Amino acid sequence: MPSYTAPTKDLQFVLHDVLKVTTQPIPGYEDLEADFTSAILEEAGKLTSEVLAPLNVVGDTEGCRLENGVVRTPTGFKEAFDKVREGGWPGLDMPEAYGGQNMPCVIGTAVGEMFSSANMAFTMYQGLTHGAASTILAHGTDAQKDQYLPKMVSCEWTGTMNLTEPHCGTDLGLMRTRAEPQDDGSYKITGQKIFISAGEHDMSDNIIHLVLAKIAGGPEGIKGVSLFIVPKFIVKEDGTLGERNPVAVGKIEEKMGIHGNSTCVMNYDGATGYLLGEPHKGMRAMFTMMNEARLGVGMQGLSQAEVAYQNALEYAKDRLQGRDVTGVKNPQGPADPLIVHPDVRRALMDQKSFAEAGRAFILWGATLIDAAHRAEDQAADGLVSLLTPVIKGFLTDQGYDMTIKAQQVYGGHGYIEEWGMSQFTRDARIAMIYEGANGVQALDLVGRKLAQDGGKHVMAFFDLVKSFIKETAGEDAAFDRAFLDPLKAASKDLQAAGMYFMQNGMKNPNNALSGSYDFMHMFGHVCLGLMWAKMGKAAKQALANGTSDTGFYETKIATGRYYMARQLPATALHLSRIQSGAEPVMALDAANF
Repeated sequence: MPSYTAPTKDLQFVLHDVLKVTTQPIPGYEDLEADFTSAILEEAGKLTSEVLAPLNVVGDTEGCRLENGVVRTPTGFKEAFDKVREGGWPGLDMPEAYGGQNMPCVIGTAVGEMFSSANMAFTMYQGLTHGAASTILAHGTDAQKDQYLPKMVSCEWTGTMNLTEPHCGTDLGLMRTRAEPQDDGSYKITGQKIFISAGEHDMSDNIIHLVLAKIAGGPEGIKGVSLFIVPKFIVKEDGTLGERNPVAVGKIEEKMGIHGNSTCVMNYDGATGYLLGEPHKGMRAMFTMMNEARLGVGMQGLSQAEVAYQNALEYAKDRLQGRDVTGVKNPQGPADPLIVHPDVRRALMDQKSFAEAGRAFILWGATLIDAAHRAEDQAADGLVSLLTPVIKGFLTDQGYDMTIKAQQVYGGHGYIEEWGMSQFTRDARIAMIYEGANGVQALDLVGRKLAQDGGKHVMAFFDLVKSFIKETAGEDAAFDRAFLDPLKAASKDLQAAGMYFMQNGMKNPNNALSGSYDFMHMFGHVCLGLMWAKMGKAAKQALANGTSDTGFYETKIATGRYYMARQLPATALHLSRIQSGAEPVMALDAANF
């Protein structure tokens, strides 16, 4: 059975050596001393490795089952959920006023990676609740916050998001779920939603559904969509639970992966709902949850790559196959371990260099969220808005690819369920699809985010890269060649792609949209290149300061050099594809495919 060890040391390195969190002018960061964050991460790591990870295979093999309208979760899930609640983990970065611990998003993100690596399907129950609670926090009335948030922050009650319908996925303007106003100010919600993660289960006393629906007489299309709180059980004025709302599970979907999470068809038959936010402004409110979810889904791609890599590495060290072409390395055995072979090392280095840079990227994104929310930094808010589709799209695409490379290290055993590697690939696959399929993320990046606020956020990103190179260059020629020169070249490729869109996208939008997916990946590589340059600089500084842990920091530099030499040059390929324009993509008539 696969195992998982929380990467607490690497998380500490990113938080303190790279991001230097205690020096950032963000309220609450002054408390994030190394000893304090270490205690949190070690405790979370223990829970994830010892409790959640062993249940990952259980959830995959047992799945969820529907019995008389109630979803039964896999063996051990309820007990594990109790332990998560007892530790206060769901409310780690939620407001103290509602029972949370008010820690910064960056700590919640670091802990979230470990939870998701250990058991992605299980962690979705609390992750969706966090997103629903954040939406109520941002758009609810004081009465709604007081009524729902304390129990949701503790995960005594869980939450969901209900968007998709059988006839509308990405195009939510087509939705048919309707909301009829009632004399008491509530609404009757009628319709069907599909693909609802954690839509029904047996681990909480109540489930608070956030449901998109159209109020009769409202505007057509997406402008007529409103958001509603629809609890499984009506909450009475004194906070106790009342009658069952007419919302029921039609069925549980049979899925490729995340079997331990109940993906439900939800039927609303005149269920009582309460408007959340303004009428006909439901998408604006729902995007609070969706943007948080997209960062969380990006983290899922990273998390599955990390746990798959850990197991592939262990297998490559233990499995004896063939001899090293440069000379026998294991003369006492019948063969050398797999890890001596260059192609196996290539696969492992791809995984290692991605996971470590992806971790830094998503934690940097979390600091931007903290700066935006805690310090009201508008520039940080604009930058993380720009980066959100990159975090979601690039990290999930690459994360899935890395689970396949990990599976490949096992050879035939990677294809056999006994070894457990296929679960990481199957679980990671959904992250490329939900919360906005990655093609949509690329369209959002190129079609909306680049031009947002006159393009000042993408220009700020280029300035950030340029400033880092300028202030770092000249101290060490070897470092400059290995890290800064590749970063500069990749950044220029990204700028050239943006210029191509500006010059050719206006006269034919397909010139931009045909290159959007390549642009998203190019942007992702530049971001990871920036992270590796920053990590390389931090590691070089630690070595210069006489650290006792030379092996860790030398390994960092070697891993970074690999990414800069072997992965970052992909930007040139993406640029070439983008500059080929729309013609090769759009050449065929539909009938000729």
